[in-house]
Amino acid sequence: MDTQNSAKVNTRKRRKETPGPNGATEEDGIPSKMPRCAIGLRQPAPFSDEIEVDFSKPYVRVTMEEASRGTPCERPVRVYADGIFDLFHSGHARALMQAKNLFPNTYLIVGVCSDELTHNFKGFTVMNENERYDAVQHCRYVDEVVRNAPWTLTPEFLAEHRIDFVAHDDIPYSSAGSDDVYKHIKEAGMFAPTQRTEGISTSDIITRIVRDYDVYARRNLQRGYTAKELNVSFINEKKYHLQERVDKVKKKVKDVEEKSKEFVQKVEEKSIDLIQKWEEKSREFIGSFLEMFGPEGALKHMLKEGKGRMLQAISPRQSPSNSPTRERSPSPSFRWPFSGKTSPPSSPTNLSRHKSAAYDIRYSYLEQNKFGSYVLLAQVQ
Repeated sequence: MDTQNSAKVNTRKRRKETPGPNGATEEDGIPSKMPRCAIGLRQPAPFSDEIEVDFSKPYVRVTMEEASRGTPCERPVRVYADGIFDLFHSGHARALMQAKNLFPNTYLIVGVCSDELTHNFKGFTVMNENERYDAVQHCRYVDEVVRNAPWTLTPEFLAEHRIDFVAHDDIPYSSAGSDDVYKHIKEAGMFAPTQRTEGISTSDIITRIVRDYDVYARRNLQRGYTAKELNVSFINEKKYHLQERVDKVKKKVKDVEEKSKEFVQKVEEKSIDLIQKWEEKSREFIGSFLEMFGPEGALKHMLKEGKGRMLQAISPRQSPSNSPTRERSPSPSFRWPFSGKTSPPSSPTNLSRHKSAAYDIRYSYLEQNKFGSYVLLAQVQ
């Protein structure tokens, strides 16, 4: 804990529309990342009236120089910060963080004003005093909480709680008939200034709610709150319900439009893919068609080859003159293919010529059978 307290944190001023994390700007010097630490407080800060104080030991206030230099562990610098802390937000937490890190060894006491004092001097609060006490109790920088804190700090109060310094922003706080309620603290040299966090405050949060009242009223009606609980009239209640229905219809129409746009986009993407695939397939089809039916395609070569075979079949080869003749006995029932009459008996001198003619006829018939032709052609030499 001493090591953590000894490291001073540079004051960072938050502005509206700031790009840095936690509202920090580039000028603030964002600290580098540190290892994750699981050590932390497990209980809320106690109330001052629940702590036993040993008044037998004398109380001697430390100076600013001694506090800045560092004090022993058993004698921390007791810093007091007070406020209303209504709708506890990050601005409150950052102010308490600055107060906690004013000195290396700091014990932070936070005073919270009661509802009675706040309503008299400042105005009505959203949270009651118990809710505000509880919110401050659970801030990690707080060591002790003072309930029903005074509006103006008295010497008796400072001595009772053994306060060394009072932390607050240095802007004069005019209230209770005084131009600055911390004027006497500053003159006594007990004031330790902090900086306000701009862009966030209780008044700003309330302003947002009042500005968007209809939105939040409709929101709470939708969540189950009654018009009586929200102090909403009967007419406004019906108006809010009607607006809620209209918004639902608009939302449905918007969803349908978005879905239709997505569908059209998907169809366009698919159509583009189909066109590209069709173009690729069409090129392949055209190429295959030209290979088959083109001027130099396979079909032309097939027709040429078939034509050659047909011509060869129609004009058969002649038998060689020196081929050996086969001896075959003449058949008495042999008939010429071009006449229905029986051939006359041949003389022995014409027998060899007749056998040669029969050989040629037989050869031509077989040639035609090879190519599937049923025309019998005879050629006689």
